[in-house]
Amino acid sequence: MPIISHSMPFVVELLLLLLVARMFGEIMERFNQPAMIGEVLAGFILGPSLLGFAVYTNELKVISDLGVFLLVILAGFEIDIEDLGKSIRGRNAWIALLGFIIPMISGTIIGIIFHLQIQLTIFLSLCISITALPVSIRILMDLGKLKSDIGQKIISAAIFNDVISLLVLGVILDFKDGISNYSDLGFKILSTVIKVLGFMIIMIVAYRLFKKAKDKVSFLNNQFENFLNFLKGKESLFAVVMVFVLIFASLSELVGLHFVIGAFFGAILLPREMVGQENFQKVQQNTSSITMGFLAPIFFTTMGVQFNLLSINNINLLIIVIIASFISKIFGGYFGGRMARMSRQESFTLGIGLNARGIMELVIANIALQNGFIDISLFSILVIMGIITTVVTPFLLKRSFQLIDNKKTPTES
Repeated sequence: MPIISHSMPFVVELLLLLLVARMFGEIMERFNQPAMIGEVLAGFILGPSLLGFAVYTNELKVISDLGVFLLVILAGFEIDIEDLGKSIRGRNAWIALLGFIIPMISGTIIGIIFHLQIQLTIFLSLCISITALPVSIRILMDLGKLKSDIGQKIISAAIFNDVISLLVLGVILDFKDGISNYSDLGFKILSTVIKVLGFMIIMIVAYRLFKKAKDKVSFLNNQFENFLNFLKGKESLFAVVMVFVLIFASLSELVGLHFVIGAFFGAILLPREMVGQENFQKVQQNTSSITMGFLAPIFFTTMGVQFNLLSINNINLLIIVIIASFISKIFGGYFGGRMARMSRQESFTLGIGLNARGIMELVIANIALQNGFIDISLFSILVIMGIITTVVTPFLLKRSFQLIDNKKTPTES
């Protein structure tokens, strides 16, 4: 989308966006919905689609990029490396794989039916395949099912989906010269996969080093505390952690991948034991305050500013994408659950729980738009799909959990 300049001072526009975003976000929170829905709606109202008070500028792009950076770090903080291993271990692997592959296939079929360009088809498939980990965690927490067996399987599959989605994103973003045919696609995938493998080797080496260092965790923790005490600057802990994550973000860009991939893995690999649980929670809280209090609302509102309802010139595509998003995820989770020897109702509940796209889908859609891989019409369709799946999932999931609980409760005579 082209960046437009206008007469409103940037700070005034920022103030307006933040105030309205927080107001609509608060309203959504009162209705037990993610604040990001209200924030996107605020941008839609303030942007060119309706009132025209705000437009997409270079300054807003910078703030949005910072928001994306910290959002993926927060998502990475939620992931334990051991949990990531569990998501692809044993029969749980079927849940993660089918919950991703079936939606990916459905997106590809849609792209072929509607004669979309290859890169549009790939991004459409990717966004349909995602399960947003932060949104899933929030929904399960609200329902009191986060620690349940199904809840843990949903989270494990969401972790796998986020990791694979970002790796696929890294492959696609290497195609800056465009894709002319499927043979060209195959060649570019091969070259990019080599880059991804190189980056993953670095991640594995780093993980093994950190794992070995766990044997000396007490010593390293004391050394880290002494280092922090030596530093005189305020919030040194936060700065050190951000430097750690930025190193991985820089490495990912050096090998030709997007910075969010390195930031995501850097946040996952952050050695919690060496930093100390108390220090880690402090960093997590500070990151959340900066992100969810300021940068994320601006990012999601900016998406609403870029969103253009009038640009959607194919209503049939919009309807099919929304329907396919629900059906493919539910069936993917259902078949994965059945392969993992879960009951029909539990498998169905699992599929519903994987449906919320939310944050990660919008992040990837935004990156695709900024890099010119999708047009504003498909971007707007993906935003609507992300919002609808996020809004509807809690209601369907609550009902499905109630059916399971009712079956477990003995019938009173």
